[in-house]
Formats: sequence, structure tokens, C-alpha cells
Amino acid sequence: MIEARETQDLNLLEDEAFRLHVRSWIEAEYPADLRNPPKRLHWEENKVWYYKLAEKGWLCPGWPREFGGLGLSPAKQIIFTEEVERHGCARTNDHGIVMVGPLLINHGTREQQQRFLPPMARGEWLGAFALSEPEAGSDAAALRCQAVRDGDDWLLSGTKAWVSHGNEAGVILCMARTDSPDDRQGSKGISTFILTPDLPGFHLAKKENKMGLRASPTLQINLDNCRVPGDRLLGEAGQGFVYAMGSLDHGRLGIAAQAIGIARAALEAAVRYAGERKQFNKPIAEFQAIQFKLADMATRITAARTLVHAAAAAKQRGEKITRFSSMAKLFATETAMWVTTQAVQVFGGYGYVTDYPVERFFRDAKVTEIYEGTSEIQRIVIARETLAAAAAHDGSLPD
Repeated sequence: MIEARETQDLNLLEDEAFRLHVRSWIEAEYPADLRNPPKRLHWEENKVWYYKLAEKGWLCPGWPREFGGLGLSPAKQIIFTEEVERHGCARTNDHGIVMVGPLLINHGTREQQQRFLPPMARGEWLGAFALSEPEAGSDAAALRCQAVRDGDDWLLSGTKAWVSHGNEAGVILCMARTDSPDDRQGSKGISTFILTPDLPGFHLAKKENKMGLRASPTLQINLDNCRVPGDRLLGEAGQGFVYAMGSLDHGRLGIAAQAIGIARAALEAAVRYAGERKQFNKPIAEFQAIQFKLADMATRITAARTLVHAAAAAKQRGEKITRFSSMAKLFATETAMWVTTQAVQVFGGYGYVTDYPVERFFRDAKVTEIYEGTSEIQRIVIARETLAAAAAHDGSLPD
């Protein structure tokens, strides 16, 4: 039986009413055998959940309705992501939904949108984002993957690294240089191409053995004169780096929301355990040392949520959010790492074993400080934007 798709405009609900709407639906519909697993579930293991999300319109809630989404505001998207993580749900494919889809919506031709967006919205395809390379991580503009014209086609050669779901994605957005090796144009020489795994010269390479998020395979892709049709260039040539950085500005809010959801799940697990675990003839929740940990965890999560929702509100107003999104990601992800560390401590030895969920929260929280820009990169961005803002306002900072 196919579940009825959301038809009401959920943006009309107050935020807390929307949160309860999402929470009640997840609690009612999330399959019992998938709840709070000891490990992240692989896409193949949670396809039932993917299809349920797709039928309801929840798989890509921020996309416009014409492309299979619900047109949710940034604030509502943040709440949805928090609730998914809070319930320990198998996550949707962040890069396909948060980065690949919006780039196609904003810069793709009608033909590209009609070909690549519907399979992702239906949960049939995953999307992947291929920006990083073995020698170009935080310094993404130093990428070397080269694209050269060959008649109407392009030939791409190089190695892309840290491609999430690279071996399962039906569509991959790949950044490559379209400038000449003899006349490099820096970031202005990078373009974006739409790849599919059936293209000649597309080869899967090393699969990473990660500390966390193990159900989301991450690997390298080798492009050996990969022949890409000319109509697979996304947007304008030379604008690929601009597109990528713009998507990161907004994608970082999604990572921040993910981090908050992980932190909330860890706090709630710690609170439950502290009420149940007895030492010295009383629950450990009655000891002030534990109470202070829980108090600090709750306070930091609330502060992080407030910052992330403020950034989402700025995005909704159409403001530039480069500095704001970096602040939100930095603070929320470092909060998640700190909170999950404290949760493991509350559990003691049991927090270190896989019988309880907090060790997974701990491992999953760590990567939020790394992907889509490390904490160090966020501090660089924040400092740069702050100094620029001060210079533009005679040394004073705007609100």
C-alpha cells in the first residue's frame, strides 16, 4: 500500500507543531527492526525506509514540489534532520539530497533536471559529490582532475577521493579543470560535470575503512579518459568551484543539524541510563557529578540549536550566510563531539561497547567536524568574513 503524500503546506505550521508532526510520523512509521541499530544501516538494508520517505515526500523535503520535494523552508529542513538523527533513523543520502539535487535545480538545464532528479526523489538513485582529491582536500581549488574537449564530448582524467556512495550512486557531480595546464586560472578554471557509472573510463577504486558512518561507503573514483557527453556540463564552464562553495554554504547547515540530532540522541540515552543505573544503592542520576555533566550537555545543545536555527532564518531571508553557516557548523559539530564524549563517560565501561548506542554516536559525531570543511577551515572562513565585514564598516561589526 502506497502511503498518501503530504499535501498540506507544512511551512504554515509553527516550528514546534511541525517538529511534533515529524516526530509522530517517524515514531509511527519507522520500521521496528531498524530502530536504534548498533551500527549504521547500509542503504540496501534500509531501502524500505527510503521508499517510505519518498512516498511521503520526505526524502528530499527541501526540494520544490515540482521536483518531488515538499518545498520546506530552511528552518523546517533543520528540524526534520534533527528529528531523523534523534530517532536513530537510517539517514537519507545527504550529498544527493542536500548538494547534488539543489545544484541541478539551480544550474541544470530542463533536460538534466528531468533526467536526474526524479530517480533521486523516488529513492531509486543515490547521488554523490566528487570534489576532493588525494592531494586536494581542504585546498579544494588545487584539484588536478582535467577535462579536455574531444569533439562534442569531454574526456576527464584524474582521481577523486572521499566520494560518499561513489559505488552506489546513479549520478555523481564531479569537479574538473577545464582550463589549460599551460594557463591555469585557479578556481575560475574549474567546471562541474554530471557523471553516471556507465560512462566509458569510469572506474571504482579504493574503498575506505572508516571509523564511523560505516554503512555509507566512501571510496576513490578513477577517471581514465572518461568520455562525458557535452550535454553533461552543469551550468557555465569555469563556474564549478563557485557552485561547489555555494552548495557548501548551505550544506553545512545540514551537517550542523545532523550533529545536533546526534548530540540530542546521546543526551537522551545518557539521561535514561543515569536514571536506571544504580551504584552505591541509588541511581547515578542522583550524584551531582552526573547531574553537572547532563546540565552542561543540555546547555550546549540548546545553544548550538539556537545558532543553527538563526542561520537557517538568515538563509530564509535571502541573506549571505557564508560566515553564519560556518559558525553554525563549527559550534554544532564540536558540541556533538563533546556531548557524545560525555555520554560515553556517563555510561562508563558500557559506553565503550557496542551493546549500547553511545559509542556509535561518538564515532558518528567525529566525522561532522571533518566533512564539508574541517573545524579549522570553518575558523578560517569565519575569521576572513569577520575581518572583511569589519573593514567594510570602519572597524565595527554589523549584527
